Amino acid sequence: MEIKDRVAIITGGASGIGRAVSFELAKRGVKKLAMVDLTDDVNVAVEQVNNEANADVAIPFKGNVTDESFRQSVFSELQSNYGMPSICVPAAGITRDALAVKVDKETKSANIYPVENFKLVVDVNLIAPVYWAMQMIANIAEDRAKRGQKKWHPDEGVQGTVVFIGSISSQGNKGQVSYASTKAGLEGAAATLTKEAIFHGVRCGVIHPGFTDTPMVRAMGDEYIEKYVLPDTQLGRLIRPQEIADAICFMIANSAVSGELWADAGWHPSPA
Repeated sequence: MEIKDRVAIITGGASGIGRAVSFELAKRGVKKLAMVDLTDDVNVAVEQVNNEANADVAIPFKGNVTDESFRQSVFSELQSNYGMPSICVPAAGITRDALAVKVDKETKSANIYPVENFKLVVDVNLIAPVYWAMQMIANIAEDRAKRGQKKWHPDEGVQGTVVFIGSISSQGNKGQVSYASTKAGLEGAAATLTKEAIFHGVRCGVIHPGFTDTPMVRAMGDEYIEKYVLPDTQLGRLIRPQEIADAICFMIANSAVSGELWADAGWHPSPA
């Protein structure tokens, strides 16, 4: 699938992997790029992308990715003004890390991971990206139906591609019961959408990054990274966001690549 002249949507576009993917897509010639984020930083990121591309390619959308009306408004504005969005990388994500069960040393009472934190992480990391993907699939399907097109044929060319941001944590990781659950959940969602969406010519896949040099990972602290992350990583360093962005564009551009791609820098955790 050609990236050039496509309309793309990236959530979590203000920082980390979402920001890196935005830069990479702009470099590869997308016609228009919606950079979606909850923070004002998205305006700065958009300006940087446009400056580097030397073109007015990126547009900022500030809002909550879990808000249905906001999601629909982003797609509607893009489709009305620039054409059908056909690349979706819902990269927005959060962590609320803590042990699933932790015994208080003083009281000897067992504290269970807060259910409100679990629900929040599920809303942002699992439900939201799946619905951003389904919105694009639905819009493409509806447009095809209005033009009298039914089951997609390969001669038409790929109509759209979704790449979900999984994680090596989907295999299980201490202190990440909610985060790991959402990333594993994306595997099931993508596998199902892959079987359904190809009827309309849309491909879906998941990339599983290892520990990447993003604000989310840096929040763990340098000491933790040096002690628990780097020794188990073959490359001996954090992955650069640009490396993940390049892998995502590979998944978009090469239609033979399906399912899941692991970009973990050779991370193999030591036995507990």
